Formats: sequence, C-alpha cells, structure tokens
Amino acid sequence: MSNLHIIDQGAGNFSVDGDLTFATIDKNTVKSLVFLTSATAISIDLSRVVNTDSAGLALMIEWIKYARSKRTHLSFKKIPRQLINLAKLSGFDETSHFLIQSDD
Repeated sequence: MSNLHIIDQGAGNFSVDGDLTFATIDKNTVKSLVFLTSATAISIDLSRVVNTDSAGLALMIEWIKYARSKRTHLSFKKIPRQLINLAKLSGFDETSHFLIQSDD
C-alpha cells in the first residue's frame, strides 16, 4: 500500500501520487477539496497512481461535483487503465472530465 499524496505543481496543475484505494482514501481526503479552488481551471495528472479501485473513481466523482459547485473547470490527465475500466462499467468514461488523452 502506497499512501495518497496530492502534489501542487503550480498554475492549477496537480498530480496524485500513491494509491487511490479504500485503504488510502479516508474522510480527510474527501474533505480536503480546497486545492480545487486554487484556480479557475484545475488539471490533475494521475500518471503516478500505483493502485486503484472503485474508491478512487468515487473520489474523482466527488472532486468533479465539488469543482462544478465552485465553477472550476476540472480535467484529468494520464488516467490509469484500471480507472478507465471501472469508469466504463458505469458509463462515466463518456463524460468530458474523463476524456482519454494521449501522453503529453
């Protein structure tokens, strides 16, 4: 298990490092949404996520809901294949937040 860290890369860019799983996501993680108001557009790079499960997808949905309520444009980059597969099961992969992007 690898602890979850949200790293500020500056200018509205963040990266997630570690696991997005039931074991690493707790109430404090869900409540720590302040980073989503640091800019009008936020980009979250998920390339450093090691393991994920449905709790990771649920956290992403919470981030989207919060960002929407604050009128912040939120996008995700380099989404792990495991999260994409989970999103496909629910049809969530077809939302604008979950667009599959090429490596850039």
